[in-house]
Amino acid sequence: MLMRSDPFREFDRLAQRLFTEARPAVMPMDAYRKENEFIVHFDLPGVRADSIDLQVERNVLTVKAERPALEGTKGREAVVAERPAGTFSRQLFLGDTLDMEQVAAEYADGVLTLRIPVAEQAKPRRVEIREGGGAAQITP
Repeated sequence: MLMRSDPFREFDRLAQRLFTEARPAVMPMDAYRKENEFIVHFDLPGVRADSIDLQVERNVLTVKAERPALEGTKGREAVVAERPAGTFSRQLFLGDTLDMEQVAAEYADGVLTLRIPVAEQAKPRRVEIREGGGAAQITP
């Protein structure tokens, strides 16, 4: 049987392990405004809900999560390892137009959904105009 020898195979394996463990884990997100609410979705597959830490300080929202390494992988050589394990975080810097006291979070099917209401003072208001000398009135 003919065996092919690759002197760089072990180097590639070590480099992949080094770069995979050193890089920060990815936490992709989508964010949008729907009516009077700002909604953010974070993709966190393979993360347990009790490992997610969500903190709000002033206008900075920080999400930290931990994805454990697969159990029983010691002594095995990974063929493909694209899902990083470990602790990772992401911060959002939010404007003063959001009500940070009313942040709601839900985790389902590997997606963390945050709902942040728009602050009352930031909601658009309509100004009614009266004809002839009367004062204008603002309505929500």
